[in-house]
Amino acid sequence: MGRAGKLVAGAIVGGMALTFALLAAVDPPAPQASVFDHISGADAGRDLGETLRRCRTVTVADAECEAAWETKRRHFFGQERQER
Repeated sequence: MGRAGKLVAGAIVGGMALTFALLAAVDPPAPQASVFDHISGADAGRDLGETLRRCRTVTVADAECEAAWETKRRHFFGQERQER
């Protein structure tokens, strides 16, 4: 392939890239629902902040701490919504 062939191939590749860029700019994808649309303050449940802060330093088994961490884990992974 000579110099002219390389120029033609480059022009074709550049033209295709420009075409795809224009198509993407003119026809943007439809907006998708956000993963955070279903989260609200009502879903947060009771405030476990003080309990969880206290439980960070507990070195023995504590039923209240275990329940608080389990509630926090379920809320984090969104499992409480599935069980309702």
